[in-house]
Amino acid sequence: MLDTSDIPFMALTDVAAGIKSGALSPVTLTETMLARIAAVDAELHSYLSVTGETALAQARQAESEIRSGRYRGPLHGVPIAIKDLFFTKGVPATFGSLAYKDFTADYSATVVDRLVAAGAIILGRLALHEGALAEHHPHFGAPPRHPYVAGYWPGGSSSGSGVATAAGLCFASLGSDTGGSIRFPSATNGLTGLKPTWGRVSRYGVFTLADTLDSVGPMCRSAADAAAVFDVIAGHDVNDPTSLPTPVPGYLEGLEGVWGARDLKIGLDWDYLSADVDPELVGSIKDALAVFEEIGARIVPVKLPDMADVVKSQRIIMETECARYHEAHYRANPEGFGKLAEVIERGFTYRAVDVAAAYIIKDRFKGELAEIFEQVDVIPAPIMPWVGMKYDELDKLFERLPLFGRFGGVYNMAGVPTITFPVGTNQIGLPLAMQLIGTHLSEPTLFKAAHAYQQATDWHLRRPTLS
Repeated sequence: MLDTSDIPFMALTDVAAGIKSGALSPVTLTETMLARIAAVDAELHSYLSVTGETALAQARQAESEIRSGRYRGPLHGVPIAIKDLFFTKGVPATFGSLAYKDFTADYSATVVDRLVAAGAIILGRLALHEGALAEHHPHFGAPPRHPYVAGYWPGGSSSGSGVATAAGLCFASLGSDTGGSIRFPSATNGLTGLKPTWGRVSRYGVFTLADTLDSVGPMCRSAADAAAVFDVIAGHDVNDPTSLPTPVPGYLEGLEGVWGARDLKIGLDWDYLSADVDPELVGSIKDALAVFEEIGARIVPVKLPDMADVVKSQRIIMETECARYHEAHYRANPEGFGKLAEVIERGFTYRAVDVAAAYIIKDRFKGELAEIFEQVDVIPAPIMPWVGMKYDELDKLFERLPLFGRFGGVYNMAGVPTITFPVGTNQIGLPLAMQLIGTHLSEPTLFKAAHAYQQATDWHLRRPTLS
């Protein structure tokens, strides 16, 4: 019999099974989640807005459809939430910036339409860093609070997505990633997050940070849950000519339990993984790699290319493309921008030859990485070299770019997918995480590998204790 005593922290796939069997009601689930948001989120600040009436209407529709035999799939009747940069027809979308606080789209993002078509219930819109890059804009109140250890940064820019999903305020969320914005909050909140292959998910109707680096992906509490969401949002979109036409496999149905790591070739560059990285984190990743070996994976030594120029070039491209996107709004209303203004101003200053060089370095790195993936299936890495960062240290984040950029933005430059998942906890209670990087369109391999690890361990089942 299905145990519903801890509904907010149930796996999405278990919730889906309960809904399909009739053991769980979409309306009751939605009411439960809305009540939990009301009780808990005043302290966590993960939601910028809660669309309760719309969510309940969607839940009633889902319940009626399911009872009449029109079950749409694993997201039907499941309450989720989205980062506040996805257009939703008739609903304000702020992009975390005062400059866009009055924006309301007259159409929805393709990913939102696909979620709604799959029967998902959208509880609301989640907090983010201004423009998906800078710090939280003070106009929107207090920034999200870390659910495990108060005072620590819960990652960004998809901070609300990380906090809400970890705290049991939704069963899954959507984030975006230009240099680590799915991976950072997934790592520090103990989630499983997928940064997809560039172009695998449509960006139509999504506020832009950097067109050639942005990706949209799921943030969930397990690889299986993330696969269920990705099944819905992945695929070509006629409204986004950069979306890939490659057919979408069944990611959830392709999981193979603990056997999913059999014969997996893990390309390990130990110097890359461990140099200047927190020893606790290195130890947990080392333990995780031992688990992978126990369940059938094989470690293959590799040597990754130097990434210093790739890190610098990612920043040039990101800031230049950011300035291009915001230019009209910024020229018309500069006072509407907070810390993001500094990024935009830098974006205006780069020389054309430096921008050209950055794109050349980007393409060269793609090729260098592709050669390594001819030998191996995945590459393990941290997400950041340190564990935990306090809010009052955020001003130093860009100063530390050479240290963490080699694990973050470089893989946006290559356009390859990575999956982040928890592998331990540190001495003060913060989750520890690793990522597996794959080659172009290797999401099935990444899901299978992370899911196999989660069948052999229980780090993904850890939950924060909230007052």
